Order: sequence, then C-alpha cells, then structure tokens
Amino acid sequence: MFGFVRGQSSQDLAKLVKKSDFVFHLAGVNRPKDGAEFRTGNVELTEALAKEIQNTGRQIPLVFTSSAHANLGNEYGQSKRQAEEVLQRLQNDHGGAVYIYRLPGVFGKWCRPSYNSVVATFCHNVARNMPIEIHNPNTSLTLVHVDAVMRSFLQILDSKVLAPKEGVFVGVSPQYETTVGDVARILNNFRQSRQSLISERTGEGLVRDLYGTFLSYLPAEQFVYKVPIYHDSRGDFAEVLKTKDSGQFSYFSIKPGATRGSHYHHRKSEKFLPLTGKVQMRFRHLVTGETSAVVVEEGSGTIIESVPGWVHDITNIGQKDAMVMLWANENFDPNNPDCIPCEV
Repeated sequence: MFGFVRGQSSQDLAKLVKKSDFVFHLAGVNRPKDGAEFRTGNVELTEALAKEIQNTGRQIPLVFTSSAHANLGNEYGQSKRQAEEVLQRLQNDHGGAVYIYRLPGVFGKWCRPSYNSVVATFCHNVARNMPIEIHNPNTSLTLVHVDAVMRSFLQILDSKVLAPKEGVFVGVSPQYETTVGDVARILNNFRQSRQSLISERTGEGLVRDLYGTFLSYLPAEQFVYKVPIYHDSRGDFAEVLKTKDSGQFSYFSIKPGATRGSHYHHRKSEKFLPLTGKVQMRFRHLVTGETSAVVVEEGSGTIIESVPGWVHDITNIGQKDAMVMLWANENFDPNNPDCIPCEV
C-alpha cells in the first residue's frame, strides 16, 4: 500500500500510480484560506491523478470520495462536482472503473474536532465538560459512520461491487437522518450516565455508533469512574448500570454467616450469579407454603432466579466473603420498590 500526501511532488504521484493496482482518492480541500485552493486541491489534483492513470496504459480502478455538497452551489461543492466530471471522463475515455461516493457527514473515532465535523467537535467538548455551540437545534444532519464507509470500500476492493456507469454514484448504508439538537442531547446523556447510571439504548443504529465515537474522545484519565458503594454489617451493595427498559445490574457481597434478602416481590424478578464463595438461597411460596433451597459454589456459572410470589433469602455458608452479581428486570424505584419484608 502506498500513500500520497500533502507536500509530495507530481513526480512522486507519477511513480506511485505506476506501481498501483487500485487507487483511493480521498484527498480534498474544504476549508481553505483562499477560495482558489478549492480548484487546486480538488480539481487540479484530480486532473493530475487521472492523467497519470492514463499514462500507465492500464485500467486502474479508482474510488473517489466526493461530497453531498456536490449537489449545492457553493464553491466547495462546485469543485467536488468538477472533480467528479474529470473522473467520469476518465472512465468513459480510458475504460477504468471509477466509483464516486457523495458522502454526507462522516463520523467516528479519530476525526479532528473543531474542523469540519460537528459530531467530532461535540464529542470532544462534551467528553471534557466543555460548552458546545448550537445555533439551531432543528438543523437537519445526514450522517454515516466511518465503519460503513470502510466496509463499502473493502467490498469494492474485493470486486464485490460492479463498476457504476457514468452518472451513477456508490451509496453507503446505513445513513442516519437526525438533527444537531438530537446529537447534542444523546452525547450529553452519555456524559450524564456516569452519574445517573442510566444507559442509552446503545445496541444498534445511530446511538450505538455515536456511543463508540463519544468514548473514543474521552481523555485517558476518564477511562475509569466510580459508583456509590453502600456498606452495612452484611457486606457491600452497589448499583452498576441501569437501562431504560430492561432493568438494572448490581453486585453485592455477603460476609460469612450473613443473610440478605428475606423479602418477596409482586412483579419483580431477579437473576443472581454467585461469583465467589459459597451461598445458599432459600424460597417459600406465599400461598402454598412450598419451600425450596439451592447451594451454589464459586466457579459453577449457576444463575438463581427469584420469582414473584416466593419469599427468598441468600446466605453465605462459606468461610470467606461471597460476591454475587445481580440483574433485576426493572430499575429500583424508591417510591414503588416492590420489595416486601418477609422471613422464609
């Protein structure tokens, strides 16, 4: 793989093209000090590249990252559209496959903040508790994650995408339609989740891709944070993570001989995963009086589930502190805890 970067000469470009089998043209000027740079950086560089490809006498496939601004009338968009036309002529006259991407806002890790990506700027500032500037929160944004762009590039490199005809552009999916205000709200929620412990729905789509991007802008000293730990004679208890609609995760410890629980729930259920030590969990049905008990030792990977309508407790019957991971199907609500004290 060879790279041609700012500061290299036209002679360097010619040498690199001669030994290339595929070209990715990702270069461009979008924030020049002088408007004339739009032509030199976007059009003339593309013309020079097309000429060198023709000079090889080979049909070298080429990917070009244009911009959604090519549909607009601003100087940047016009220069990108002119570069597209240069490459379309190359394909028509010379026969090499040309793949043109009119990309919307690309976001993801390593993008420079305070440059040309609102997502990068917002992520950088929110991660550092710095203010962000929003002129109109309703301004629409079309975004695509850099991983989606790279997947598309690799498909072309592996010849899994047919060469487009003149005037046909390669698309990337998924593309996300959102607003400046929504992006800011989501990023601020990521930041606040370390205090509220309430996670956004980060499993798919735009929120997932924004979450990974936001984390990549955290300074190294913020890779760790603490949650409150509550101590009593039985051991420790800490809430770790709360979801919006799928309950919460916690952990607790139990000292040897101590018992936790001794209550029942009307609707709530829980999953207990003993991680260290040896525990016994007991149950009693509130109506029938039926009882049950189970002993679990560390390392067994055994989950014990509490069931509505059954009183339950858990006792450390080992010689060392027991540590237990806990999931409840709903977040704890102090105003409606659904936790009724009762002995097994």
